[in-house]
Amino acid sequence: MTTSEQTETTRLHAAGADSWRFGLVALIAFLTLVDLFATQAILPSLVVKFGVSRATMGFAVNASTFGMAVAGIAVALFGRGIDRRNGIWISLAILAIPTTLLSQTDSIVVFALLRVAQGLCMSTAFTLTMAYLAEHFSARQTTSALAAYVTGNVASNFFGRLMSAAVADTFGISTNFLTFAALNLFGAALVWFTLQKTSATMRAEGQSARASWKGLLGNAELRACFAIGFLILFVFIGTFTYVNFQLVAPPLSLSPMALGLIYFVFLPSMLTTPLAGRVTAGLGPRTGIGATLAMAIVGLLLLLTASLPIVLAGMALVAMGTFLAQAIATGHVSRTASRDRTAASGIYLASYYAGGLAGSFVIGQIYDRIGWAVCVAVLVTVLAGAIVVARVLQTPKA
Repeated sequence: MTTSEQTETTRLHAAGADSWRFGLVALIAFLTLVDLFATQAILPSLVVKFGVSRATMGFAVNASTFGMAVAGIAVALFGRGIDRRNGIWISLAILAIPTTLLSQTDSIVVFALLRVAQGLCMSTAFTLTMAYLAEHFSARQTTSALAAYVTGNVASNFFGRLMSAAVADTFGISTNFLTFAALNLFGAALVWFTLQKTSATMRAEGQSARASWKGLLGNAELRACFAIGFLILFVFIGTFTYVNFQLVAPPLSLSPMALGLIYFVFLPSMLTTPLAGRVTAGLGPRTGIGATLAMAIVGLLLLLTASLPIVLAGMALVAMGTFLAQAIATGHVSRTASRDRTAASGIYLASYYAGGLAGSFVIGQIYDRIGWAVCVAVLVTVLAGAIVVARVLQTPKA
């Protein structure tokens, strides 16, 4: 075998190994976040069960984002000494507890608190996994690895919602939550058996948490990424929580099962999100985020029509645009925060999920008091703001 043939064989083996690892990363992300958005698919049924307003139920379902924001801050402050693998699998195992209890409660307050507890567990696992990926992949591979993780997030949105709608419609809401508890335990087992053990050498190099935070928040590009993350999930949660009520209301009048099938709109995102690395390499983070969020703005405007095919196309564009932008922003955080990626990831996720909670509350109030058209106008304005913020981002040096 010639030298060139050996080089090509080595390259192909490395590419195959990367594909396997990226696939595993995506599956772990799926099992980590599958509880987060699946419950949105059964929002109309939960409104009936608990006898509360749409805004109240939407806020309770999305209370998980409050837990995720709090856990993101906690991991950013104290997570540098946590063994990544153990932290991830233990968080996923504990996640099964509040998920199981959701099947038993009839109290909206308890429901919201259990969703907060779910968020605490999911965010801890999510943040530690992002740090693990940044520490175990080369700089060249990190964006692709994080894009694979976001792709798993997309898959959790798609399959989680579809599964939730199908199980709840067929077997009831209680069985739905028990099914997701089983998935939590499967995720914990998968991490235990597949991720490498980490050690204390993964800690930040001698920095105090206060000094680390000061350095991270003093970086204009990181501050911009944190703000972009907040605005992205504000729009995503605001859109995909309350569009459910538009879909079941006249003139569309979809059934609960049909509402679950609607989420095939996330399928294109599973194909486009892994391209985040190429988009960043070709356009740079500033133009890449601007272009992808402009796509999402077009999608939002399509949601104002009364035609189901056009609404579905709009939902697909919003999903593709926001997920691509999130993957680009996440990768930029990892590349920019070269010293303490755990803290940077924690701050980014805290900002990201705080945006989701804000989007749920603000858009819910607007939806109940004024209507869907004003909701869309606010969401478009928020994305336009994110595009402006992204103008400070610079293409990293090779």
